[in-house]
Amino acid sequence: MGAAGFFGQPLGLAALALTGLFAAWSDLRYRRLPNWLCLLVAGAGLAQMLALGGMAGAGSALMHGALALAVGAGLFMLGGLGGGDAKYYAAVACWFPLGSAMQLLIAVALAGGALAIVWLALQRWHPKPADANDPDRAMLPFGVAIAAGALFAKSGVAV
Repeated sequence: MGAAGFFGQPLGLAALALTGLFAAWSDLRYRRLPNWLCLLVAGAGLAQMLALGGMAGAGSALMHGALALAVGAGLFMLGGLGGGDAKYYAAVACWFPLGSAMQLLIAVALAGGALAIVWLALQRWHPKPADANDPDRAMLPFGVAIAAGALFAKSGVAV
């Protein structure tokens, strides 16, 4: 099996789904998206883009990831996004050419909106006392939305 066969859509989608499930679990459980996971996701995405689109495809995906990281770092510095979320979104962006940036952004934003609605409903129906020792518990685990949005965008689900 050639590189394109391994990193092609079905197995590439499975790899993105598995890493996304782990990212969602980690963000829900620990409110952390580890650096090693972000590097793994970025590397796998670039490998898929190289296999499917050659150097041009990988270069476009790398530019998308770099742009996403720059914007995410700015949002992090302004307090609008967690550092792990910024790095994870940039890593996921490496699965998409720069021309698909808006598709990924819209899919993640829609997933984030749905997650926020569910999150607020759960907080209202099952209020828990705030843990003064862990203020991150009140934060929306946006890694879940990033993983879901990336999977929808990569699978071709219309957004």
